Amino acid sequence: MHLNFMDINTGQIISFITDGKWWIIQIFLIVLTTTLISLLAKKIVTRLETQAYKSDNILDESLLAAASKPLKFLIWLLGIAFAAGIAQQQSEAAIFNLIDPIRQVGVVVIVTWFLIRAIKEVEANYLKKHRTSKEALDATTLTAISNLGKISIIITGALVSMQSMGYSISGVLAFGGIGGIAIGFAAKDMLANLFGSMIIFLDRPFKIGEWIRSPDRQIEGTVEQIGWRMTVIRTFSKNPIYVPNSVFSTIAIENPSRMTNRRIHETIGIRYTDFNAIERITSEVREMLLAHPEIDTNLTLMVNFNQFGASSLDFFIYTFTKTVVWEKYHEVKQDVLLKVGRIIESNGAEIAFPTSTVHIQTEQTASN
Repeated sequence: MHLNFMDINTGQIISFITDGKWWIIQIFLIVLTTTLISLLAKKIVTRLETQAYKSDNILDESLLAAASKPLKFLIWLLGIAFAAGIAQQQSEAAIFNLIDPIRQVGVVVIVTWFLIRAIKEVEANYLKKHRTSKEALDATTLTAISNLGKISIIITGALVSMQSMGYSISGVLAFGGIGGIAIGFAAKDMLANLFGSMIIFLDRPFKIGEWIRSPDRQIEGTVEQIGWRMTVIRTFSKNPIYVPNSVFSTIAIENPSRMTNRRIHETIGIRYTDFNAIERITSEVREMLLAHPEIDTNLTLMVNFNQFGASSLDFFIYTFTKTVVWEKYHEVKQDVLLKVGRIIESNGAEIAFPTSTVHIQTEQTASN
């Protein structure tokens, strides 16, 4: 009975093949092989990623992370296209004529996707591993290079895809040249913002993480993002400001983050009755500033009697701190002003405040 069962099954399989159904088995084998190759490729990439994370090579780690998903889609695209090619030999359906264009365009799209993912991974890993390095590219420059690379890849991929579908690239470029004029008028604001972003990337008046402000507009805060159309600035009240990049070509921008020192410029008044002490006070204040460890004595340092005020004798302090950190600057300034007050007090003088003196003239009249 067993031999007869085997004979019957074998006969059915041979009959199935001779009747022209072998192509179904071929498609099944192709799908099965594609599945196995996809799983094997995933394991290989995962193992290579594990090894790459142990090294300091950013490129290997980024390429492997970027290739994981596109490689899977590429394997399945080629497998399905191969299976569809076999099915095409058994059918005259018009839809099978799209196999070659779809395969070619699909490969271009997957390669483009992989390259864009690779650029993103390289950017993220570079910023992560060189965050504190002084020789590393700043985030603004890296973002500009990354965006330019992505745009170039997308445009190239689109042109190659159109060529694969039978369109003439020269015709597309010619149409782009003629249509560029109309597009320029229709999208002048967008182009203005694009050129504004290019000016920011080339001139680099500020970068991500810096504090900027404009005396022309109510703009002040920390730069969070520089895009192709707008720049995001986080104000000190933690509100975001979205500024079109074209604005930066028409306004003045201050960048306090790039200051080398912070200035202390204060005017202090003492009483008129302390006139004899003004010279000693200014001299001792100057000596105190010269000896202060947080004052930059290589820059301008002035302490001079300035004017006879309405109710005080005024002298001014003009000097620079070594620090540019906002919090520490105010600590230094407080220390300086407290020491100035003690110097005034030690010389028997007092800090003046607005006062008014009324002189009353009395007249004596002779009695009759």
